[in-house]
Amino acid sequence: MTKTDRFSGRPIAPDAAEVLQKFRASGGRPFHSYSVKHVRELYENGCAANGLSGDPLASVTDFSLDGFKVRVYDPRTVGGPTPAVLFFHGGGWVMGSLSTHDGLCRRLASLTNLPVIAVDYRLAPEHPYPAAIDDSRMAMHWLFDAGNEHGLDVTEAVLVGDSAGGQLAAVLANENATTTDPLPVVAQVLMYPMVDLTMSSPSYKRVTEGFPLVADTIGWFADHYLPEGVDRAAPDISPSLTQLPAGLPPAYVITVDNDPLVDEGADYAAALACAGTEVQYQHLPGYAHGLFTSAGRIPRGEQIVDQVAAFIRDRTI
Repeated sequence: MTKTDRFSGRPIAPDAAEVLQKFRASGGRPFHSYSVKHVRELYENGCAANGLSGDPLASVTDFSLDGFKVRVYDPRTVGGPTPAVLFFHGGGWVMGSLSTHDGLCRRLASLTNLPVIAVDYRLAPEHPYPAAIDDSRMAMHWLFDAGNEHGLDVTEAVLVGDSAGGQLAAVLANENATTTDPLPVVAQVLMYPMVDLTMSSPSYKRVTEGFPLVADTIGWFADHYLPEGVDRAAPDISPSLTQLPAGLPPAYVITVDNDPLVDEGADYAAALACAGTEVQYQHLPGYAHGLFTSAGRIPRGEQIVDQVAAFIRDRTI
């Protein structure tokens, strides 16, 4: 039976209740109430405990780029030309790693039978903006370099990211659509993306306590990521405030209701549609931010990962 949450006033889905109850029983302190070092440890442990199990794959290989790493998950036993998935993890540009999203990337590779390339971009505050977007951009070009060390012959790519990673995917899709020599990016998947760091949407006033990610957490992330004086409405920071170009690749945008980011995600899906982009938008009442890194414990999260994989398959055939 779905219950109304005493903090948000919104439903809590039955299959999400146990994970949320454990968080609240442990003290219910949101991410921003800890030090950077501690919050990274908590996020690593939480993703390990609640994330998808590690699907076995033909090969998993790490590569070092210029100050950061990427991991190539390849489910194939035979090589050759192939589409690929370029994945950007969430964590507010402050936390997250290859390990926090390992199970999710493995599952996407297994379900799509495509190589998934996860970007372990540098984190703030040690490496503030624009380090994360610079690394992500470099990784995308590295992926398409036919003579590169990864050995993949990539014909086209789908950009995928959750939360802050969704912002990185959206920014790269927008930039690529306006360049004179665009790379073959054929789709984008934005899972509860963080696309407006002016924090001006109404849902910031609603989701303020009772969840790991609340409005003040976004501000804490932004303050660590963005140097003082940076325009928070800039296109590579808040893509939802940008006039979107024509010719963007088809998008699958997912939002969850108990999330300060829900309104900006919905607004961004609408903006994509207004720009002439093919958009599949899915809103999930009863769920909170972090659904996909808790998909090993929340069945609905695992089901949506299946749907994401189907979307990717449909656009890479």
